[in-house]
Amino acid sequence: MSITNQNPTVDNLLTNDTGCRYNNSMEIYHVLNRGVDKRQIFMDKQDYLRFIHNLYEFNNKEKVESTFYKFRDFDASGKMTVGKNKKPREPLVDILTFCLMPNHYHLMLSPRVENGISQFMQKVNMGYSKYFNQKHERVGTLFQGPYKHLPVIDEIHYLHLPFYIHLNPLDLKYPEWREDKISNTKGALDFLKSYRWSSHLDYLGIKNFPSILNMRHLMEIFGSTKDYQKLVENYLKDIQINPEIILE
Repeated sequence: MSITNQNPTVDNLLTNDTGCRYNNSMEIYHVLNRGVDKRQIFMDKQDYLRFIHNLYEFNNKEKVESTFYKFRDFDASGKMTVGKNKKPREPLVDILTFCLMPNHYHLMLSPRVENGISQFMQKVNMGYSKYFNQKHERVGTLFQGPYKHLPVIDEIHYLHLPFYIHLNPLDLKYPEWREDKISNTKGALDFLKSYRWSSHLDYLGIKNFPSILNMRHLMEIFGSTKDYQKLVENYLKDIQINPEIILE
């Protein structure tokens, strides 16, 4: 699909042929967890990379012994380095979008197997907690509790959620975005483009961490990377956050 409207908005996308682009039989969830007592869970670049590595490594039906596998960084293109003897992967979920914030994370997931999300999230949270506590010499619970998950129930929810997740980093510099009071749209867009710890860059066409994502479903709606960029710009100019689609 190509967006030809000179001033496209997210809601405009819903008015044209939505049924052909939104598969309501697809099971999708917004997943969130934050640090206990809202504590910081990502202290440095290595922590962010480790969590993203786990999103890839643990998205597999095969068991992974987190105590023994060696952490591997991503190459310059955002692809994982996979050994020659590595077994073919059988993903538990499709990761449509993600965003890591200093004290919490957002994921937009679709299960590929029965109980795929619960299996995936258990491995991700337990694996990262063990890594974090060992590295930072602490004990106890890292996350405030079981992850929260909210089913995506309709087209509006499905279409607005990726933008909400990708705009979360603005809380760090432009917190007024949540009240639709951003006066410096260019500054906000530049900041989002400089924030590496989300899938926003990949949807802009800038390879960041493409190996962990399945972008096909959303790109069928957004159209091209330029169309997506224009949608983000328009979303920033007229933000209307529906409390029913978010988890905080």
